[in-house]
Amino acid sequence: MKLFTYLITAILISTSASFGAVRSLPPLPTDSSSSIIDRTAALYLIEEGKKFFLEGKSRDALRKFREAYVRDKYSYRAAYWIGEAHYSMDNYGYALKYAKIAESLSQATDGDVFFLIGKAYHRQNYLDSARMNYGLADIQLSNAKKNAYNLQQFLTEIEYAQSVADQELKYERVLMGSNVNSGYDDYSAVVTGGGNEMFFVSRRPDTKGGNINPEDQRYFEDIYYTRWDEENNEWTRASNDVERLNSEGFDAISHISEDGTVAYLTVNTSVVDVKKPTRSSDICISERTKEDRWSTPRPIKNKTINTSYFDGAPTLTADGNTMYFVSDREGERFKSDIYVVYKDGNKWGEAEKLPMTVNTIGNETTPFITPDNRYLFFSSDGRKGMGGYDIYVTENLGDSWSEPKNLGPNFNTVNNDIFFKYYPELKKGILSTYRLQGNKASMDIFEILLEGWKIP
Repeated sequence: MKLFTYLITAILISTSASFGAVRSLPPLPTDSSSSIIDRTAALYLIEEGKKFFLEGKSRDALRKFREAYVRDKYSYRAAYWIGEAHYSMDNYGYALKYAKIAESLSQATDGDVFFLIGKAYHRQNYLDSARMNYGLADIQLSNAKKNAYNLQQFLTEIEYAQSVADQELKYERVLMGSNVNSGYDDYSAVVTGGGNEMFFVSRRPDTKGGNINPEDQRYFEDIYYTRWDEENNEWTRASNDVERLNSEGFDAISHISEDGTVAYLTVNTSVVDVKKPTRSSDICISERTKEDRWSTPRPIKNKTINTSYFDGAPTLTADGNTMYFVSDREGERFKSDIYVVYKDGNKWGEAEKLPMTVNTIGNETTPFITPDNRYLFFSSDGRKGMGGYDIYVTENLGDSWSEPKNLGPNFNTVNNDIFFKYYPELKKGILSTYRLQGNKASMDIFEILLEGWKIP
């Protein structure tokens, strides 16, 4: 990431073990009955951990892999899977540490290990080291695994990231302070009230109900609120005490109307015990009264908007008559895509998927439409980018959309860059991306100061 400076010597030292003389390996344990039992137990624990891992339960998987490593310190498989679990939890430094241990323990070259090392370097912006290890993985992996890992996509991302690495960064990216960001995942900020109030989403321990998602084992989403303090020139400490906007399920805010009276949310209560749960993630609306109180969010009654699949991340034009949103209803073919729907009188019409000039066979997500319906910003992992999701913009040409343009290194990093919103009247944009802190990372909210910026 461009937010961090890395020593080139550290890169050279950390990668030198992959070249030159044959690695010296630690002595293998003697074949005593206890060591055989431990090694057998370690293999069993690894298989148990892999079951959790495939279910997305990375924390449970990590515990099993650690137990296996305690049983057998010479198991490169245990070290490798510890690294994989850490990578899935965004602990990129730890992922690299254990992947390198696995590399040192392996008596044979292992393409999976090299691929993990490459990914861990990539997410920390060590581009040369990432490229080298992706190349080693390309030599060692079978064609089937290369396709399964989408290795060529990673190689393309490295090539693009290196091609723009020397571009001048004209616009300052500012991390919002600790009154907003928490060390947990914080994202989807929506500014309203002339820039004086902000709503956003976070997955913190104080989420309403205190529930943890059994799939990714992180806290449920809640909506948080903060106001701009003119006297102290900072945002006030954020709170999720926002009337009825939060349930005990997943609650995320995406858009607030121009007059600040209607909020558009993504709500999923299908996993909690409520009277009228959503079928999946549904697009809901909440209205703010003159007394500054929000109504209980209610799903939009339109079968082409809300389905039994994920439907969310709505964004609307200034007149409120055009809405773009994300759905994975065709996920077996196209993953998540952007849809558009127009109001017909007081009701919404039939939602349609945007053309494949915008959507790809990958994931498109977190759209933001400018108030005049001219420019659509969105994030995608299915296009040429620096890594993960990059932010793109496309222009509405009336009967078609222009070829989406990558916003480049001022906006994008080698990690996921999502939830971009542009506020020209405030001369800034807001987005969320990963911030590296030691061996770990979390999603945080940033401002980009865009004085003089023109949409490309």
